[in-house]
Amino acid sequence: MENILKENERIDDLQYKGLKIIQNKDGFCFGIDSVLITDFAKEIKKGANVIDLGTGTGIISLLLCKKTEINKIIGVEIQKEVADMAKRSIKLNKLEEKIKIINDNIKNIKDYINYNSYDAVITNPPYKKLNTGITNENRKRLISRHEVEATLEDFISIASKLLKNNGAFYMVHRPERLADIIENLRKYKLEPKKIRFVHSKEGQEANMILIKSVKGAKPFLKIERPMYVYNEEQNYTDEILEIYNKEK
Repeated sequence: MENILKENERIDDLQYKGLKIIQNKDGFCFGIDSVLITDFAKEIKKGANVIDLGTGTGIISLLLCKKTEINKIIGVEIQKEVADMAKRSIKLNKLEEKIKIINDNIKNIKDYINYNSYDAVITNPPYKKLNTGITNENRKRLISRHEVEATLEDFISIASKLLKNNGAFYMVHRPERLADIIENLRKYKLEPKKIRFVHSKEGQEANMILIKSVKGAKPFLKIERPMYVYNEEQNYTDEILEIYNKEK
């Protein structure tokens, strides 16, 4: 396909059902968190219509199309160049009929789609509050990592508005924000149903959390068994290899 790449871009093979993705080495490339939240959400029912808030280069939308039998997924991405990369990745994978990209702030989503009409919402949002942590990075990475354009509460409140009653919201985040997450989920009638803590290796503190909540559901929270990314030999655990669809 001619002219699919722009300056400083590359095509990465996701090594999963033939998927490929375009990324820019100067931007914020996807990490394991996007892969894990997609696997966590692979239970999304057949024929579902899904929203991917803050889609970035489209990694979650691409993987979800191959891990599930969803009908369609809309990715919302504020950065023009990043949204453009996502669109080209979709074309590269011939998934134009399944995935659509909206280039705008998630706070403007009502201008494009109807509220209370989606079966599931999934997100890998910026983890850090504005003006916290290291911020001496380029604008693209700053927007991807910090709540510059939308806050945690924005992501949660918008997810609630988009979902049908009993629709599911899947999010990956950091353990230190868990209290804020649960407070905001319940504020917007999203009941936490299951949480899984992710650790780099056994014996270390969790550095990631996977959370599913359901709109309008009754309270009942399940803490799933912990996930470990690396074993004692510093290799991926069997579970991570299985998620990545690699041989043990």
